[in-house]
Amino acid sequence: MKLINHAIDVGGENVPEVLRRIVLEHSDEVAAKWLKEIAEKRKGDYTSSISTELYESTNREFVNNIFASIDHPDEIAKLDAFAERIINLGWPLSYITDGLQSFRRVTIDFILTESSSVETVEFSKILTVVDDWVEPIIKQLVNQYSGNWEHTVSLQRLALQELSAPLIPVMENITIMPLIGTIDTERAKQIMENLLEGVMKHNSEVVLMDITGVPVVDTMVAHHIIQAAEAVRLIGATCILVGIRPEIAQTIVNLGIDLSNFPTKRSLRKGFQSALEITNREIVNLDNSTNDMTDILDSLK
Repeated sequence: MKLINHAIDVGGENVPEVLRRIVLEHSDEVAAKWLKEIAEKRKGDYTSSISTELYESTNREFVNNIFASIDHPDEIAKLDAFAERIINLGWPLSYITDGLQSFRRVTIDFILTESSSVETVEFSKILTVVDDWVEPIIKQLVNQYSGNWEHTVSLQRLALQELSAPLIPVMENITIMPLIGTIDTERAKQIMENLLEGVMKHNSEVVLMDITGVPVVDTMVAHHIIQAAEAVRLIGATCILVGIRPEIAQTIVNLGIDLSNFPTKRSLRKGFQSALEITNREIVNLDNSTNDMTDILDSLK
């Protein structure tokens, strides 16, 4: 049965509306062709590891959203929700773009197949109408996908930044900042911010900055550390640099770096002992036969 040839008035203004009505009335046929094409492409790509039930239900939701957008172009809430779901599933953007390109081909093929004859002008107009349906959907979904993805990446970046320079309260008025990995300018800024905010939040009197996990201490790294220690001093707390390995100490001396303005200790244990003295505490050995850390902590007063 030929559906379209008699309905299209190329010279009139009703072509988009006629095509929209016909495609929506035969949405089940178009959707079936689209689902078949999508299923054939699945073999060997990233979707092959996805369960068949989830893949098929997502495809059905996708094509239903496409038809809903064609029927009501101004309603974008469902498209936004679908894009967010795809992101949460961890599927790539190509799922959306490939799916819409397939829908474009299937829809045009359906229209042409159901037409008894199509002139060049008619064919061009059909392409334009279908493009006018598909392009806004692509734009909306891609923008929503990109926006949500950027938001997710931003949250992950913030979480990593917080983990890269954590300030951990270990006792009243004593906090520790363990540093691991290379310290660049961006990370140094994060260290400074976390350090100052944490000192105020935890009412710290002493901060132990542990650089045991920092592989290289050069002039730039030392400069950042000195700045952070000075900032801590200005808000009324003491910064003790701990974890200085022999090779790091040698490098600091060779570079002529002056760390004399704040205390340094070779280990966290030594630094912690100094922190206790600064906060008017001391370790009392209750049992001469043990140096267990639990006993040491229990003996703090």
